[in-house]
Amino acid sequence: MKAIHPRTQIGLVSLKVADLGRSLPFYTHNIGLKLLQQEGNTAVLGTTERPLLELIEQPGATPPGGTTGLYHFALLVPSRLELARVFKNLVETRTRFQGFSDHSVSEAIYLGDLDGNGIEIYRDRQREAWPMQNGRLQMGTLPLDLESLAGELNGRPEPWTGIHPNTVMGHIHLHVRDLDEAEDFYCNSLGFERVMRYGASAGFVSAGGYHHHIGLNTWAGRGVPASSPEAVGLRHYQILLPDQPALDAVTERMAKSGIAHKTEAKSFIVGDPSQNEIVLKVATS
Repeated sequence: MKAIHPRTQIGLVSLKVADLGRSLPFYTHNIGLKLLQQEGNTAVLGTTERPLLELIEQPGATPPGGTTGLYHFALLVPSRLELARVFKNLVETRTRFQGFSDHSVSEAIYLGDLDGNGIEIYRDRQREAWPMQNGRLQMGTLPLDLESLAGELNGRPEPWTGIHPNTVMGHIHLHVRDLDEAEDFYCNSLGFERVMRYGASAGFVSAGGYHHHIGLNTWAGRGVPASSPEAVGLRHYQILLPDQPALDAVTERMAKSGIAHKTEAKSFIVGDPSQNEIVLKVATS
C-alpha cells in the first residue's frame, strides 16, 4: 500500500495534569510557551504561530508509571542557537534536567513537567549530515556537548522572550505493550515507514524520510496495561495530514485493515493497540 503523505506531521498533544495553576507557570516561564486560551479546567499553549499543547486539569490525578502512554513529547526548535537559548532559560529557572543527548541527527534536552510528563526539546541537524549506512539512517545516543551548545550564545545578549515562534511538535514517543504489534499498526494500518530499531525494545517510524515522527518502546514493560483514566499523562495526540485527500487515504487504509474509528468535527479518532488515542485531521494553514 502507498505510504502516508510525506508532509504528515505531529500536531497538538493533549495532557492530563493534576493542577493547572501549578502547571501553567512551568510551561510559560520555564519552557517559554505562550498561553493561547484558557477556559475552565482547560488551557491551550503554543507559540504565536500554532497551538502545541493542551492541558486539562484532573484534580487528584495519580502519577504515571508501569503503563502504556506518553514517554515524551518533543518540541523542535528551528536552530542550534534557539536550543541554546532554551537551555540558558532552563538553567536560569532552575529547571531539573533528566538528560542530554546527541542523536547524530539531532541534539536534545530531556526533562519532565511537574506531573512527570516527559518532555524533549531538540534541534535537527541538516538532513545531508544525517549518518547513513547501507541506505539506512543511523541514529545514535552520544553525550551532548553542553559547552559548545552554550557557546552559541557568545556575543548574543538578546533577552529571553519565550520559545521561538517557529517551534513545532517534532515527534512523540510512546510506551506501548508490544513493539511488533505497535509497528504493524503504525506502518501497515496508518502508512508510516519503519526507520530503525533501537535494540529489541524501541522502534522509530516516520513520514517523508524524517528520522522519526513517532517513537515506540516497551521500557515500561511488555504487556503492560493502558494508563488509568484517573492518571496524569496522555489524553491524545494529533497526526496532521496536509490536505483532505491525504487524510482520506489514511482512513481508507484503516478501513481495509479493519481498524475502527470515530468521526468528530472533521477529525478521525482512533486508538492504537496500546490504547494511545490519536486524532487524525487536516492541518490548518
